[in-house]
Amino acid sequence: MSLWRKAAVYAATFVCMASVVQAQIPKAAADLVLKNGVIYTLETERPKAQAIAIVGNRIVVVGTDADVAPYIGADTRVIDLKGQTVLPGLKESHGHLIGIGRARMIVNLVGAKSYKEVIDRVKAAVPGVKPGEWITGGGWHEEKWTDRTSLTIRGFMTHHDLSRAVPDNPVYLTRADGHAGFANAKAMQLMGITASTNAPSGGEIIRDKTGNPTGVFVDKAQALIKVPPMTDSQTRQALELGIEECLANGITMFDDAGVGAETIKIYREYAGQNKLDMRVYVMAAGLSTMRALGKPEVGTGNGFLDVRAVKLVADGALGSRGAALLEPYHDDPGNSGFYTVEPESVYTAAKYALENGWQVCTHAIGDRANRMMLDMYEKAMKEYPHVTDHRFRDEHTQIIDEAEIPRFAKLGVIASMQGIHATSDLPWAGDRLGQARTLEGGYVWQKLLKEGVKIINGTDAPVEHVSPIASFYASVTRQSPEGKPSGGFSPDQRMSREEALRSYTLDAAFGSFREKDLGSVAPGKLADFTVLSKDIMTVPEDQILQTEVVYTIVDGKVRYERSKAAVP
Repeated sequence: MSLWRKAAVYAATFVCMASVVQAQIPKAAADLVLKNGVIYTLETERPKAQAIAIVGNRIVVVGTDADVAPYIGADTRVIDLKGQTVLPGLKESHGHLIGIGRARMIVNLVGAKSYKEVIDRVKAAVPGVKPGEWITGGGWHEEKWTDRTSLTIRGFMTHHDLSRAVPDNPVYLTRADGHAGFANAKAMQLMGITASTNAPSGGEIIRDKTGNPTGVFVDKAQALIKVPPMTDSQTRQALELGIEECLANGITMFDDAGVGAETIKIYREYAGQNKLDMRVYVMAAGLSTMRALGKPEVGTGNGFLDVRAVKLVADGALGSRGAALLEPYHDDPGNSGFYTVEPESVYTAAKYALENGWQVCTHAIGDRANRMMLDMYEKAMKEYPHVTDHRFRDEHTQIIDEAEIPRFAKLGVIASMQGIHATSDLPWAGDRLGQARTLEGGYVWQKLLKEGVKIINGTDAPVEHVSPIASFYASVTRQSPEGKPSGGFSPDQRMSREEALRSYTLDAAFGSFREKDLGSVAPGKLADFTVLSKDIMTVPEDQILQTEVVYTIVDGKVRYERSKAAVP
């Protein structure tokens, strides 16, 4: 019986249960009451409700409008939901918060349909900078271009047209996935990059037939282009813009995947001043950052900041052909991708984490990288068998050899996946992998769920837009926003709506050790909610994407209200 059908079974006893809950809570005027709504609680014994009362930052009553009425005082803010839908606060389980804000501060290449359009957007920024100053941008994705005539070498463009259009400013443009970048001649000249420049291990310089760099740098080769880093002031601006964007999209907690020590200091500052406005769960960037921090930090800023995970990067991305595969790329037969970190480093990080209370979150997209990650996790776990609640994670889990799927459950590894990636990658994933390999191990949500593996959801923003509605839609339909293909890509791997909601709420909270006070709506839990204009659990699939965020409530306070939001 599904969670939602159980609602009918418990309906007869619901009022009685609510009364028992109330009797255990001292009567006090609520600070906030939500009433006349459709509330999905994610609690098995009371899956749906109508109203919630909040005192301070905690839920005190979950029940009917009549149940919360005694808690309404003269100073209580009462929100009449008028039938709108309340969910436990939605959590982005893998994104880049500073990157979301920074994307609004640089040349925006998201949605560009051709190389010419990329160049035109960069040229538009030239009048605003001095000759010799850097121009940076991000979000280009050549596989989404409608005009692909410029993709002449290994599926990429060359720098020559960009270099002619912008000759006096160094330009560096990051691909949407962050795993490749594109430089003009001025940038390469400043960096001293020539045909004789070697790519570092774990990276690649794309070259033409004569051996000259085309301007495309993959994974660790991007480090050859030393763009001036953001100042502290710019980082703060990006953080504030990122939080603003997340709250407008209903996000109440954000797992920031890979943050350096200097940025963590800024997070601590904001948390200490109660300026974060949403909860942030930080993954320290790499083994060295984790070691420098020493011990995890939990509950900073009244529970708004946790620093208790480490982010490792085992391989590149599928789109830029850097994901480490067991067999060569179907459309690049001489290439099987590469590791971006040595396996021994994953093992060393896992041992340190198990000994010191950290969670390990490893980016692994290709099937070879996923196998290596599981091997290194298992090797470390055997040395620390007493650590049973490590909650190690696999970030992305996009392509898996079927033999590895049971190992996720056996080792207790969480699959941190992005539903939106399956449909975003759909037009070209078969070209990279071949259809058979794509169907066998690509984005296999049900194969993992049936083994008992927890899946947590997100968008990898700014790689994809941070909207949980879009990723929820992709998770339950496996279709593009236009509804293609009919029936969905590998429809047997679609999540149910209940599974998709759990991946954004209760299971997502489990992924960052917060399920005891977040992820469901129950008395005593923290008052984090996302209020939607439509009931995404029941509306026809083609209406899900029409849903809007009406309120975002974090810690009992309304942090975003659509009716008061500035119109773009």
